[in-house]
Amino acid sequence: MTTPHINVIGAGLAGCEAAYQAAQMGVKVTLYEMKPNIYTPAHHSPKFAELVCSNSLRSNELSNAIGVLKEELRALGSLIMESAYATRVAAGSALAVDRELFSDYVTEKVKNHPNIEIVYEEIKEINPDEITVIASGPLTSDPLAEHIREALGLGNLHFFDAAAPIIDFESIDMTKAFFASRYNKGDADYINCPMNEAEYKAFYSALIEAKEAELHDFDKESQSLKVFEGCMPVEVMARRGFETLLFGPLKPVGIEHPETKETYFAVVQLRKENNNGTMYNIVGFQTHLTFAEQKRVFGMIPGLENATFLRYGVMHRNTYLNSPGLLDYDYSLKNNGNIYFAGQMTGVEGYIESCSSGFVAGINAARRALGLEKIDFTDKTVIGALSHYVSGSTISSNFQPMNANFGIVASLDYKVKGGKKARNEEIAKRALSMIEALKERITI
Repeated sequence: MTTPHINVIGAGLAGCEAAYQAAQMGVKVTLYEMKPNIYTPAHHSPKFAELVCSNSLRSNELSNAIGVLKEELRALGSLIMESAYATRVAAGSALAVDRELFSDYVTEKVKNHPNIEIVYEEIKEINPDEITVIASGPLTSDPLAEHIREALGLGNLHFFDAAAPIIDFESIDMTKAFFASRYNKGDADYINCPMNEAEYKAFYSALIEAKEAELHDFDKESQSLKVFEGCMPVEVMARRGFETLLFGPLKPVGIEHPETKETYFAVVQLRKENNNGTMYNIVGFQTHLTFAEQKRVFGMIPGLENATFLRYGVMHRNTYLNSPGLLDYDYSLKNNGNIYFAGQMTGVEGYIESCSSGFVAGINAARRALGLEKIDFTDKTVIGALSHYVSGSTISSNFQPMNANFGIVASLDYKVKGGKKARNEEIAKRALSMIEALKERITI
């Protein structure tokens, strides 16, 4: 009797989750990863599940859809969630991780699983007769991306994603900056760099005039950058208007000096990158500015005048499918159930969302190999709402990546008193109840 087997392409968050879940079900998995032989412009580590943007996995609160998604995945035995909680760093009400320890944890778990074989090789074509999860990421190599486009008859779809700079803590002037919580939520885990109106005006003027980096290795055929709203470069956001940043990453509401109780016109916040607290990233400061301009303009922020940049912000191309009409709710191709996609190239946006797609694709690819029916998580859970958005969005003519949010989750069929927060918590309660009911079907 042939041993059930699947392939997984890519050892990012989605690929590792897919491979691990399938392996846990007793299916043999061949996991293909092109690192360390070949790196994308955004990747630098040979480890699996490399976090290339922020080290934050966002809110843990159940009144927030991403918090519910994390709890759904944790309850179902997600490898990524297990790793995140094992390597977390202080970040108030958010879940943030030490990115190096996180990658180490995932890498060891995957490499040491008896049902997973690792092959370090660039895959350029897919065998349509083999059950395969394609989790090659938003920076899929050109040969594989071209094969996918030709096989699916797709156009050249992409957007641009940006990462924030990381600062050496020792170089921050803490006589000007101070520790406090983020908007009065959680502990005082964030470094706050306050600005008065004159300082903000000077910073704003420099930012909107600053020089951006050339694209070089990216897709030069694009006449304009298609930037996803959820990861917009700070300079692009600033150009939308003088007050835009004041309602975004520099929002001063709820932030005051813990001793003087002074309030401010604008506040820049920095969040821990590692457990030791030696590295901090500038929250919301994804950027495409040149390195020299980053040092000059961000050095105008009070407390960062002499900042040492451990990593400058970078920008890279993200490729994604026009998934509605192509993918089913289990992330398989509608015209070939052997082929699954997972990760940001499906149109889910964010670390945990990518993990979620890998979880669903991995579980269902394994079930196909075992001759079992696929599982629909339904749009009453956040896991399922994401998969249904990707597979059944009504805006396929202008399909855009989507974060977890309650807007895509099925509404309650009854009224809830207490406003939006109470309603969202009730949606969360329903979702987690459904996840508990699904556990027995998922576990073999």
